[in-house]
Amino acid sequence: MARGQWQTLVGGMCFGIVWMSCQAVMPAVIGRAIDKGVAAKDGSALLTYAGVMLAIGIVQAFTGIMRHRFAVTNWLTAAYRTVQLVGRQAVHLGGALPRKVSTGEVVAIGTNDISNLGQVMDVTARFSGAIVSFLLVAVILLSTSVPLGLLVLLGVPFLMLLIGPLLRPLDRRSAHQRHLMGELSNTASDIVGGLRVLRGIGGEQVFHDRYVRESQTTRQAGVQVARLQSVLDALQVFLPGVFVVIVVWLGARYAVQGRITPGDLVAFYGYSAFLMIPLRTATEYANKVIRARVSARRVCRVLALAPDHTEPVSPSPPPAPGAVLTDSRTGLRVRPGLMTAVVSDQPDEAAELADRLGLCAAEVDDDVTLGDVPLTALSRDDVRSRIVVSDTGSTLFSGRLGTVLDTTGGTGDVRRALETASTEDILEALPDGLDSVVAERGRTFSGGQRQRLVLARALAGDPEILVLVEPTSAVDAHTEARIASRLRGHRAGRTTVVVSSSPLVLDAVDEVAFLRDGRVVATGTHASLLESRPDYRAVVTRESSPEEPTGEAAGEAADRGEPAEVGS
Repeated sequence: MARGQWQTLVGGMCFGIVWMSCQAVMPAVIGRAIDKGVAAKDGSALLTYAGVMLAIGIVQAFTGIMRHRFAVTNWLTAAYRTVQLVGRQAVHLGGALPRKVSTGEVVAIGTNDISNLGQVMDVTARFSGAIVSFLLVAVILLSTSVPLGLLVLLGVPFLMLLIGPLLRPLDRRSAHQRHLMGELSNTASDIVGGLRVLRGIGGEQVFHDRYVRESQTTRQAGVQVARLQSVLDALQVFLPGVFVVIVVWLGARYAVQGRITPGDLVAFYGYSAFLMIPLRTATEYANKVIRARVSARRVCRVLALAPDHTEPVSPSPPPAPGAVLTDSRTGLRVRPGLMTAVVSDQPDEAAELADRLGLCAAEVDDDVTLGDVPLTALSRDDVRSRIVVSDTGSTLFSGRLGTVLDTTGGTGDVRRALETASTEDILEALPDGLDSVVAERGRTFSGGQRQRLVLARALAGDPEILVLVEPTSAVDAHTEARIASRLRGHRAGRTTVVVSSSPLVLDAVDEVAFLRDGRVVATGTHASLLESRPDYRAVVTRESSPEEPTGEAAGEAADRGEPAEVGS
């Protein structure tokens, strides 16, 4: 990160060095003014040194302003570059992200870790100034008094060594607290995401109590960090204070003995008071580096995650538009330009098939091909630009509704997509229409409204192949019928795969593929499969299959202690 913003870091360090060096030389100028002007009663010399002090003050003021501007720039650059990197990694991982890392871990990066990383970049300018000013003061002191100069030169590193033993426990406790904060954020995300369900089943209080317990554990870990932090902060004041007392005491003795002038004594006192600044800056830098290292390890852990499907070394050229999408594992063959429905006796198998068609499954293989080219041989960008999977877990991002729905950057036909998704009532209820602001995860909408808006977003992208998983499961029958009738016209000439067992949807598609035990056992229209396949009819009409035990057979199975599935 430092290499990525080295220009502003160097700029801040340069201004920081000049800014703190101006403070470092000011006691020397004051001492000279006392000896040459006040003690010698030379008005012109006193005026000259006063002018020098004014010039140094002006330079210090200007460099202080610039140092602060560079520090803020470095802070914000580091923080938001981290957000960009993690966001880019989230997009790169795609559907693998929630399987590999918790939501709370990612949220904690955006709420805590970016601050710790930014603060290191902020304090770097002052830390470099502290080092240079310390060396400058040491040189001045050595030229004035070798014993006092050596005391300063050796005493400051010794004070840093006294603080060192506290740094490692602080690192360990900070890492533990950071881990607990990630877990707590994950729990909070789960509660907020499922609050409506929790209230419906009466589990709100249970999760509330769980959150209270975890938050108290996190609080206790924070208190442990604060205890060490308080000792460190106290030492930042106490140790430099003791050091200043020692330097002033020795300087006063030398002044009484005549080994240094009164001006030198005033300068020594000024140096001793000034040295508290670089000392505290050095300990502050060490403290912030420890916190930033904990955060950096967390960020690097996320950045090190690999997607389920890695980019091929030599991607194959993409097939021409209109290629057939096939899955050899199930025997599914999706003809181009048609709307194909997938019905399965096991809904999980159909959902897994949809993920594999878009290269979104946890395990990828060469079973799915576009044309004669396996999807794993194509570049990720080619697959994502041509095949879009919209499943039941899709959510809405926050922001302006029109922008949220148009993922193409302004080229999508959002109005037509909204009409197809039957969202007229949603837009009428919004005072600003498409300019309305969507809350995080679209929580202000009902489940059915969110589902229709997610469908509209998928349709607005107008991909070559669109895979929809249960796109109408949360809407009423009248709305579902409207969406089914409009969907076929909207996607005319484009390839569409719909995973659904709704008769209203199945009646509107061109072809239905029926999966049983993970294999396509029949294809045809919805009406023809209803007549020819009793097992298909049992799935889509919720009737009892002839192969399932019913009546006396089910009772006999129960008497024998064997499980029997009964259709609803």
